[in-house]
Amino acid sequence: MTTVHYTEASTGETRTITGNPGDSVMETAVRNGVPGIVAECGGSLSCATCHVYVREDQLDELSEMSEMEDEMLYGTAEDREDNSRLSCQIKLTEDMDLHVTTPETQI
Repeated sequence: MTTVHYTEASTGETRTITGNPGDSVMETAVRNGVPGIVAECGGSLSCATCHVYVREDQLDELSEMSEMEDEMLYGTAEDREDNSRLSCQIKLTEDMDLHVTTPETQI
């Protein structure tokens, strides 16, 4: 089973969502009404409103960050951290059990 655990930075509340392999963490959040993921551009890598912090021990499980994603992360509303990623660029894989935290604000 593919699972994403979304924790809201502002409340500490965690929502666990079952996702579909091949979908992005952002698509899964939007489809399930997860607060904290604005996704203004719909996943086209032209905004930074789907910023998340990935649990640090899981960063190596993800595909490498593209140069474009790296550049977009400098435009996030909340400070970029070493574990920052854009959730539109994280594709779910079979049996993934991923933990992400949304920033206080996306805009």
